[in-house]
Amino acid sequence: MRKFKDFVTDFGWPRVIIFFFLVGLFIAAPFVGVRIDTSFSDVFTRFGQNGILVLALVPMVQSGCGLNFGLPVGIIAGLLGGTIAMQLGFTGWLGFFGALVIAMPFAVLFGWLYGQLLNKVKGDEMTIAMYVGFAMVTFFSIMWLLLPFTSPAMVWGYAGQGLRTTITLDNFWGQVLNNFLAVRMGNNFFLPTGMILFVFLCAGLVYLFFRSKTGTAMTAVGSNPDFARAGGVSVDKMRTISVIISTMLGAVGILVYQQSYGFIQLYQGPLYMAFPAVAALLIGGASVNKATMVNVIVGTFLFQGILTMTPSVINSVLKTDMSEVIRIVLSNGMILYALTRKTKVSK
Repeated sequence: MRKFKDFVTDFGWPRVIIFFFLVGLFIAAPFVGVRIDTSFSDVFTRFGQNGILVLALVPMVQSGCGLNFGLPVGIIAGLLGGTIAMQLGFTGWLGFFGALVIAMPFAVLFGWLYGQLLNKVKGDEMTIAMYVGFAMVTFFSIMWLLLPFTSPAMVWGYAGQGLRTTITLDNFWGQVLNNFLAVRMGNNFFLPTGMILFVFLCAGLVYLFFRSKTGTAMTAVGSNPDFARAGGVSVDKMRTISVIISTMLGAVGILVYQQSYGFIQLYQGPLYMAFPAVAALLIGGASVNKATMVNVIVGTFLFQGILTMTPSVINSVLKTDMSEVIRIVLSNGMILYALTRKTKVSK
């Protein structure tokens, strides 16, 4: 009994309650006509889609830069890589990895500039980051119309210029990760093995990075910048590196998300993508100054599981389509909880 209490205390009552609520939804699903196999497929797919976007928050949290509400900066870099790869006609695995390679220089540049700004506003990083993310999305809403893209699959048909709001990836690299080593059972269960393995690969690389000398120095900066500075660590340099890594992971995350979704969404699409990622990380047990791979995995699964199952079950009970209303209320309610909950500060 004592061990169970210790486990619950360490894991956190909010996560225990959310976990059992999710289990309850899965148990209730067959009784209201919702297929369990389809539900599991949806949850695993959404976990893979969003996992790296949540992972992208970790470097900045560990370095003391706070929660990265400026995640759209990295997302824009990924969208640039994806659209340029499409313009060049890359398809399949070449298209996906080509988009990743093209996106990285943009992510490094944007991350470096973003990091320089955050170093000037220590203490207000999360507020400034939010405005930076919004400004980046707004600026590129103009640039998507002005950049010299010419591919017929991307530009507006009646004008012959300016990128469309939504661009399909069907003939490029849509579902390329999802279909790799995929497990199919019947017509309803689909496990996107390749995408999930890619998420765990990225999580493993980030974990190993934080075991390196640079990663340890970065964590020291986040824990006690004065102590780190006394030990000869450049605080501003470590913070900038963390922002660059976070931006690079954001670029990777959006490409993984959109190859699974099957479309590239431009203009205002990335505007609020940071908020679900932040909520998932905090629900997983992270705080504003400490995050782990476990927080990423647990938080993403719980958040996406609740977000997927609740509308399905309630729709079936009420016999009406309230999925979008429920999704908005639930998503924003969980974000409000996640951003306002008290976190235990480790000594």
